[in-house]
Amino acid sequence: MLQLLSNAVLSLLRRGDRSESGQSTAEYALVMISAAAIAGLVLTWASHTDIIGNLFDSVIKGILPF
Repeated sequence: MLQLLSNAVLSLLRRGDRSESGQSTAEYALVMISAAAIAGLVLTWASHTDIIGNLFDSVIKGILPF
């Protein structure tokens, strides 16, 4: 069993064809991490200001006939 695994690893390492099939997955992951980081920064900034509360108040005032 160990010999089979060893042969499989060695054959993968000796492969001359360096495929880029994982490239798009890595790029997708980087984009998702970047988007999450930006969203976190925006949420942190918005939670320290009254912008979200003011926006919510203006929407509620627009909907309800007070």
